[in-house]
Amino acid sequence: MTIQIDSNDDLIMSDAELPTEYGNFRIRAFVGPDGKEHATLYTGDLSDSDKPPLVRIHSECLTGDAFASLKCDCGPQLEASLKRIQEEGNGALVYMRQEGRGIGLYSKIQAYALQDQGHDTLDANLLLGLPADGREYDIAAEMLKDLGLTKIRLMTNNPLKIKGLQENGIIVKQRLQHQSGVGPRNVDYLSTKRHRMGHLLNVE
Repeated sequence: MTIQIDSNDDLIMSDAELPTEYGNFRIRAFVGPDGKEHATLYTGDLSDSDKPPLVRIHSECLTGDAFASLKCDCGPQLEASLKRIQEEGNGALVYMRQEGRGIGLYSKIQAYALQDQGHDTLDANLLLGLPADGREYDIAAEMLKDLGLTKIRLMTNNPLKIKGLQENGIIVKQRLQHQSGVGPRNVDYLSTKRHRMGHLLNVE
């Protein structure tokens, strides 16, 4: 295990092996300047300049990642990205503690209650006086750079992730479609992301 502190004492990092059902990774945990803890799971040779490593930026979703909620596609997306990185042989998953598109767990469940009343995911956030998407990608970019990554292939359907990374010094050489877990309980959620939030999804 390694432990490092950057020159500004802003980012504390630790690194260790992590065997998973998808394959063997290393996990690198970070504590950002705001005290939030994030992690990267990575494997293989990340220095291949001819074919930049495969990367997924995944925002925490307790209900989807841990409890297998059918209201979203987060859990299946997380599993698919880990499988795909292992199949590729090299790459990284950046796991960001940005629950509920950055609004936090408590507010996310409040938004769920509004969705139960018929509001879509976007309007539910706005009715609570919260942003439609409050996530930021500066820390994610720094975590990638810490792995030596500045050029990547990104698994995402969200143009804001590409924009956020590129604004922070990460070159996205290719976007790969990353769609999984579509079902009758989340098709309206995904349709809202496509039609109202600009996500690049193949759903109706």
